Amino acid sequence: MVNRIHIIIVAAGTGSRFGSAVPKQFCDLSGRPVLVHAWQRLAAHYPGAGFTVVCSPLWADTVAAYAERYGLERPRLVAGGATRWESVRNGLATVPQEADIILVHDGARPNPSEALLTALDDALAAGAAGAIPATAVTDSLRALEPDGTSRPVNRASLRAVQTPQAFRADVLRRAYALPYRPEFTDDASVVEAAGAGAVMLTRGEPSNIKITNPADIALAEILIRNAHSADRP
Repeated sequence: MVNRIHIIIVAAGTGSRFGSAVPKQFCDLSGRPVLVHAWQRLAAHYPGAGFTVVCSPLWADTVAAYAERYGLERPRLVAGGATRWESVRNGLATVPQEADIILVHDGARPNPSEALLTALDDALAAGAAGAIPATAVTDSLRALEPDGTSRPVNRASLRAVQTPQAFRADVLRRAYALPYRPEFTDDASVVEAAGAGAVMLTRGEPSNIKITNPADIALAEILIRNAHSADRP
């Protein structure tokens, strides 16, 4: 894309659910930290883009060292907040005013593909205010009722949302001027609450896995190895 692009990588989680002394985004994955895999893929697709990494101050020096070790442009480093919404808002405050497009990506999602990123680019180029990758839900679902019973949910109408999520910069800034609401689970939900424009669903990929449990590291290693094999002539 010809627009000036800035990418916010949210890497402020503590890893408490992951059950490791090291937050999942900093765990080793095929010889590199999970965060670095995501960072390198985004940097390769968006040469010249600016980066902000939102992380705990305890990990800021580590992230800065990653940039030098892996040949990445030194990012703006910002402290995370108590919620993902607050972390993104903190990161957004560092984005240069001349940026036209802002992407927000989870640092624990190491494998966004070229095709996935291109689909986001195409959606914004077609006039969407924002674009988010999503996949069909394959598991059967049930909704819990207040009395403890449950009912089946039609999964055909549902999609699982991934990152990166891409937006026109003015749209995302206007949306994050809203006060926090509990339903703000991702950036698209904030944009839609602000009435800032249409958010387009683009094709997500099962390989765009988010590291949540220790077993996900082994799965991600297979997915990344397969992706690298596909890239070879």
